[in-house]
Order: sequence, then structure tokens, then C-alpha cells
Amino acid sequence: MLEATGRYQILRKLAPREIVAAARPGYPLKGIILDTETTGLDARQDEVIEIGLVGFTFNDEGEVGDVTAVYGGLQQPSARISEDITRLTGITDAMVRGQMIDMAVVRALVEPADLIIAHNAGFDRPFCEALSPIFARKAWACSNSEIDWGLRGYEGTKLGYLINQSGYFHVGHRAVDDCFALLQVLSHYKGNGDRAPFAELYEASQQSRVRIFAENSPFDQKDRLKARGYRWSDGSDGRPKSWWIEIAEAAMEEELRFLRNDIYRWDEADPPIQRLTAFDRFRSRK
Repeated sequence: MLEATGRYQILRKLAPREIVAAARPGYPLKGIILDTETTGLDARQDEVIEIGLVGFTFNDEGEVGDVTAVYGGLQQPSARISEDITRLTGITDAMVRGQMIDMAVVRALVEPADLIIAHNAGFDRPFCEALSPIFARKAWACSNSEIDWGLRGYEGTKLGYLINQSGYFHVGHRAVDDCFALLQVLSHYKGNGDRAPFAELYEASQQSRVRIFAENSPFDQKDRLKARGYRWSDGSDGRPKSWWIEIAEAAMEEELRFLRNDIYRWDEADPPIQRLTAFDRFRSRK
């Protein structure tokens, strides 16, 4: 009745999908929705204190099938969890005391997966690679950066915004809960003739991208590069010390023309280029 008035938006509590013993035919591919909670932001010194994994099936059209497996595990870090992290995640020292992530279970889930999805893969992938080398050999996709949420009518890309605007609410910031929330958002079909978000994400994961490094670009052009979307790398992460941008491979020649004509003003300029697939993107850099 409230919905019928047009004056109310109804949010329903998200119920995790049922785990099936045998997946339906027609969905031959395997995906993993992954989330981690950590002691900080730097994978080189901070640690994973919780991991959540939801395994599901999908097909070549990017249609989601069934949930086939779920795992959530806590792990005691080498140092105390800060108050800020506890406030953010709800995880306390008492909860993780004596706990260890069961890596045998994690490997059994991840090994057959065709694609791993995280809502901030640039954050989660380095932490996962520190847990096990199996994560470094997989294709990854980022549901935050590789879906045009704005074009779909969403006002933000945080998971809380996405789940609310899909008509649900959930208890956030515990790993498995966030995984189920993300799966719901990715599967949500608004009925406006567009594909579900997961189909867009899967298509993006199959496309190559390139990083172009404007190495040795003139200092007085930095504001112009920044305005165009370039980011600065100080060289500490293994990239060249330069301004850089990541774009679709189809846009590479146009971007090189911009650099040669407007930045270097030299037709023979040859800035370094790195080609990336889903196996390379978001990975840890020593």
C-alpha cells in the first residue's frame, strides 16, 4: 500500500541466497564474491582479520545462477586491533583470539573460480595475495570501478548506497554479509531493458586495458594531466615515477596523440605503455 502511493521507498531486509547442493545447468562458469576486513589500508604491513567468500555460477551472458558455497573466517593478527578498526568493522581482539582462516577451504573455493569479484579490488587483491599465491593467478574484477553506476541511476558507488537504491538494507561491514549484499546488487535487474550490473562487469573483465605513463612530461603540464584524469606515481609501487592513466585499449591511440601534441609537443614521444587483462589488474606491486 505504501509503495502504491508513490510517496515512499520501501527497503526490505536482505536475506542471503540459499546455498544449493547441485547448481542448475546452463551456468557453467564459476565466480567468487570476496570481501576482506583488515587492520589497516597498507597490504605491505597490515593484515587480514576476516575474509568472506560467496561462490556462485554464471553463464557467458553474465547471468547469475546459483550460490554454491560460502565461507567466512576470522584471523588473529600479530598486533592488537585498533579502536578505529573495531568501530569500522565490529571486530574485536576477543573475537579473533586464537582464530585462523582455513586456507584449505579458501583454496578449494578459489581454485576452480573463473572470476573473483571485489567491490574495491585494488584494496582486496593485494591483501589476498599476501594470504596465498593462489589469488595472484586468478582473473579479478572490481564492481566499484568497472560498472557505470551513475549511468544506471545510482547516486554513489559505496555498497551501502547501492544496496539501498536496489531496495534493500543489510548489516554491513562483516565480510560474508557484504558479499551477499554485493551479489544482490550485481544481480538486481530494474526491468528497464538494460542488463543486470554483473553482465556489464563480466564484459569489462574480458576486455584489455592499457596504462600510459607520461614519463618525463614537462612540470608545467601537471595540472592539465591531472584534469584529464592522470594520477601521480612516486615510483614506490613499482610503476615509473610519472603521471599515469588507465584507459580502454581502443582509446590508446587518441591518448597518445594528446600526449604527443599537447604535452610533449614532439611527434616522436614514446611514453611507456602497460597492457593489462583481468589477470593483471588490481594486483599487488612490491
